[in-house]
Amino acid sequence: MVSLKFFTEEDYPEVNYILDEIQSQYTSTAEYALNRIAERNTGLEFPVIIVNDGKIAGFFTLDFGDDKLELTDNPNSTLLRSLSIKPEMQGKGIGKAAMLETDHFVRKNFTNCDEIVLAVNQNNISAYDLYLKVGYHYDGKTRMGRSGLQYLMYKKL
Repeated sequence: MVSLKFFTEEDYPEVNYILDEIQSQYTSTAEYALNRIAERNTGLEFPVIIVNDGKIAGFFTLDFGDDKLELTDNPNSTLLRSLSIKPEMQGKGIGKAAMLETDHFVRKNFTNCDEIVLAVNQNNISAYDLYLKVGYHYDGKTRMGRSGLQYLMYKKL
């Protein structure tokens, strides 16, 4: 069973995993994301761990800062960033379950939030397909990301 929890420092060894060359093109490591949060120090970005059967299986952040406004006009949205699943746990449906659980997690912990937005690289077909399967929408909006064109996707809560 997949659940989500706010990251704590004790979780760091379990989220400090290495992504392969392809995945590294499309997402940040937890280490990079945590350093970015510390540097920016806005208090508006929250690291989250993905737990599967009691073991940490992945990581992402929810960013309520102004970066989300590059993807949406909705001030009550959050930007999902830096999503990854530990390499040895991939291919088991954990990412899909985590994305579905994210809706409940956001509603429970951020009651004013009514939309989740994200950007996915056009070449990251498996991630794009996953987001569609769990209810995200793509209306043709794009932007350039660090590894090429990204599709801007959203899900109303």
